[in-house]
Amino acid sequence: MKLITASHHAIVAAGTAALSIIASAGCSAPRAAGAPADAVEPIAVIAVQVAMTDVATPIDSGGVVQARTTAAITTRILAPVREVRVLPGDQVRKGQTLVVLDGDDLAAAARAARSAALAAGQGATAAAAELQAAEAGLALARVSQDRIAGLQAKRSATAQELDEATATLRSAEARVAGASARALQAASAVEGARAASDQASTTESFATIAAPFDGMVTEKIVEPGNMASPGMALLRLEDTRGFRLEVRVDESRVGQIRNGESVPVFLGAGTSAITGRVVEVSRAVDADARAFLVKIALPDVPGLRSGEFGKARFGGSPRRALTVPSSAIVRRGQLTSVFVVDNSRARVRLVHLSESEVLAGLTESEVVILSPPAGLADGRRVSVGGR
Repeated sequence: MKLITASHHAIVAAGTAALSIIASAGCSAPRAAGAPADAVEPIAVIAVQVAMTDVATPIDSGGVVQARTTAAITTRILAPVREVRVLPGDQVRKGQTLVVLDGDDLAAAARAARSAALAAGQGATAAAAELQAAEAGLALARVSQDRIAGLQAKRSATAQELDEATATLRSAEARVAGASARALQAASAVEGARAASDQASTTESFATIAAPFDGMVTEKIVEPGNMASPGMALLRLEDTRGFRLEVRVDESRVGQIRNGESVPVFLGAGTSAITGRVVEVSRAVDADARAFLVKIALPDVPGLRSGEFGKARFGGSPRRALTVPSSAIVRRGQLTSVFVVDNSRARVRLVHLSESEVLAGLTESEVVILSPPAGLADGRRVSVGGR
């Protein structure tokens, strides 16, 4: 099947003058004066036949570079902003102080809670001492009651003395029970006071806002003097240790994309590609754009920042097309040509290509020369050494 189209005729017509230049430029090999062309020794070349192969039209999808981890730094309390210690573009470490709020009232509450905890501890100590005294009195009352009971059995003590000793013992037992209850109450008070103190100290710490991870400050939203409220964003922080490109792919083509596959990615206006890896293909389709969100993990690239434009190139469905080896292609300026073998002679043929796919200029079964030698020109005799 011949692929001679209107575009082919236009290319041939436009390149007539160029063919003369290419042919004359290639005829720089020395020739004996007056020697006919057929007398020149043929140039040995390697040639192959142009054939139909399976090719896939790539799918280009543009998107925006995003950090893998981003955070809006907020506060848990209502308080005025006292200090903002960072600026957009600053690199920060995990635990570094970013914002300081006015926490004087929180500090006072924390001190009061600590004092209450100390007082509760002293009350528990007093209750423990009271319990020890009650237990000592109980022991004495028990010994006295036993002694009086023994004397009364020998008729050496009256019944009244025994009754008084027994009453004293019961009173001592009651004092021990009361002291024990007060000791348990004091211990509970200590635990409650300590919990309140810990809570007050934690709340006091909310006045100092630190970085949750290593990263870079990308946006400062508040200034000193502003009132910060719970949930209100103060800063934005992103982890610069990893970026990904987020693109949207039409739902008719997303079935060709798989998690884990490697794809070439072009950043900004660059023409050189880096290799990314698909890490997520969203299941929920965008109802408006009818497209799926595809996230591609990027390798470490110096100077890469979120917000940059990027383009991912996915492989398309394979189809049959006429292709030519890349080593056979000759480029001079904006002209693209190949050398074909015609009756043992090299002929320059202008072609229209899309990468290696032939759009016009060649037909199936024609033979092209691979890696044309420097002295090869249009009309030169050739000796094909391989196919």
